[in-house]
Amino acid sequence: MALAQAVLSLLSHKPSSGYEIAKAFDGSVGYFWQATHQQIYRELKKLEEQQWVSVEVIPQEKSLDKKVYALTPLGQQKLAEWIDEETELGPLREDILVKVFAGHLVPSPVLLRQLEHHRRQHLKRLATYESIAADYFPTPDQLTFEQRCQYLTLRRGIRNEQDWIAWCDEAIEALQP
Repeated sequence: MALAQAVLSLLSHKPSSGYEIAKAFDGSVGYFWQATHQQIYRELKKLEEQQWVSVEVIPQEKSLDKKVYALTPLGQQKLAEWIDEETELGPLREDILVKVFAGHLVPSPVLLRQLEHHRRQHLKRLATYESIAADYFPTPDQLTFEQRCQYLTLRRGIRNEQDWIAWCDEAIEALQP
């Protein structure tokens, strides 16, 4: 996936300033696609040049003018075309898996500490996702189609964290001296 599609997907929900898009990356989209604020602003400029987004400049009294970006019909078409393309599996790149693979080189307590740390990180992220689910999707059976799409993305994150925790538990048990 390119950064362009992640930005367009955010704008498909509502027009936003670059700052608001960057904040959304720090929250919702940022859990599955990473980008710096600088990368986001560069991408917005490219999308504007391609006419996939439009920009409305809103004058501000005490600061720089605010630019609000909106998805254009062309941008919506390009995003829809991208959604219709088959998606290949992405590579699994996890440092912890390389550490376990080569774990025979260190004493087992070293590897166990790494796994326990990894497990705690996933527990923390799972708690965050579950909190988001409780706050924003308290009644999953009453969601609109748009909300169900967002909820399913969150559910994938929840299941991913649950699986990582289960794997960490399995690995910790298997590697006990």
